Amino acid sequence: MRKIILLIIVIIVIIIAVVLIYKSIPKLNLLTGYASKNANSSIYIANRLLDSVSLNENNFSPIRLSKTKLDDEAKITTSSLYGLKPRKALFREGLGSVLINDNFDIKVKRKTPKRDNKTKMLPYPYGVLPCKDTLYSEINYTKLNKVTDGFLNDYTAQNQTRTVLVYYKNNIISEKYAKGYDENSKTLGWSIAKSLLSTVYGVMSKEGLIDINETNLFKEWENDGRSAISINNLLQMNSGLEWNEDYNTISDVTKMLFFEEDMGSFQMNKILKHEPNTFWNYSSGTTNLLNKIMRERMEYYQDYLDYPYSKLIDKIGMNSMILEADMNGSYVMSSYAWATTRDWAKFGILHLNKGNWNGEQIVEESWIDYLTTPTDTSNGEYGGQFWLNKEGLYPDIPKDTYYASGYQGQRIVIIPSRDIVIVRTAFTKDEELFDFNTFVKDILDCIEK
Repeated sequence: MRKIILLIIVIIVIIIAVVLIYKSIPKLNLLTGYASKNANSSIYIANRLLDSVSLNENNFSPIRLSKTKLDDEAKITTSSLYGLKPRKALFREGLGSVLINDNFDIKVKRKTPKRDNKTKMLPYPYGVLPCKDTLYSEINYTKLNKVTDGFLNDYTAQNQTRTVLVYYKNNIISEKYAKGYDENSKTLGWSIAKSLLSTVYGVMSKEGLIDINETNLFKEWENDGRSAISINNLLQMNSGLEWNEDYNTISDVTKMLFFEEDMGSFQMNKILKHEPNTFWNYSSGTTNLLNKIMRERMEYYQDYLDYPYSKLIDKIGMNSMILEADMNGSYVMSSYAWATTRDWAKFGILHLNKGNWNGEQIVEESWIDYLTTPTDTSNGEYGGQFWLNKEGLYPDIPKDTYYASGYQGQRIVIIPSRDIVIVRTAFTKDEELFDFNTFVKDILDCIEK
């Protein structure tokens, strides 16, 4: 009898273990997928070493539990958890790193964007020469250096400021790097890419490729309420489409980034939960849907690959930038763009100058005004893929402040009334650990109005 009871207990334990493992498979897939993709990008785009990535970029719970192996010849990383659920990521020249599945043929030669990376012998930001040597009487440089050093020195495993750059009146007035980073270090902007996409849309609008008020965007939508969704609704994230943006669970955004071959179509296939323009909902899927529209508006795939670079990125000398693409060959404009801190600052400077770059109007001033106009139902906090301070959410910084914001504390802050751009790149595990209001306020306090 005791043997039978013991056997029953063993069987129950096995069943429970099997159920737990089965339920954990999607989470394991996500964990190892993140580790592999992040390692691959960090190694082959940011030129970091695998050991360094394991100790830094992938050194947080539960990602640190994974182990990553490197095939340097094939430029493939493979991450697993105690040998379970291995995920592979591949680096492709010009297209960045991508998680791949068994159906992906790594031997196929793929088209890549054509770049114009010619350097110009002009002072920064318009060329590679140093800024003009200018001292401003209104700046307390001693205090500013102490403040920016303080952000880098307040460095913990969960809250790391890696780089800070402050640009004021055509000059870099402070530029600081944590140990292991310098002016050549590329960092992942995460959702800063959304603001990049909406600025590219400004070029498309200028060239007549899109009208923000157009509807009936996809044939899959023509027979239901989604046909009423406009490009404006997508840019302002009030389309009403179903979406769950939670990076800590198996949600829509993590499914898209770590499981989907064609990320733009993932949001397109979602149902309509609210009437357009009645409910604001932050959605990385929406941005990739806009990217899908951009690809469909181009006559050839090569035109699509070249467009963001030729019309914006290379135009303003962001030569370090790499946009990463999914398995379908579409840019992941919600999340995957890499650049140096100085090049991220150039993007902010373009906006500070109302879309003008050294005399050339890249996007119309009216488009910059559009991007910084609050969308309905966002409580004044969001515009066209940019975050706003119109309602004074951050009480100690000007209300005309707007910023591109990325996961883990990436920021490009534009303050037109103070003629300033501030860039922070970081690893902040919990956004609540980073006091954005104090960060900007302390820098502004170093400059007399």
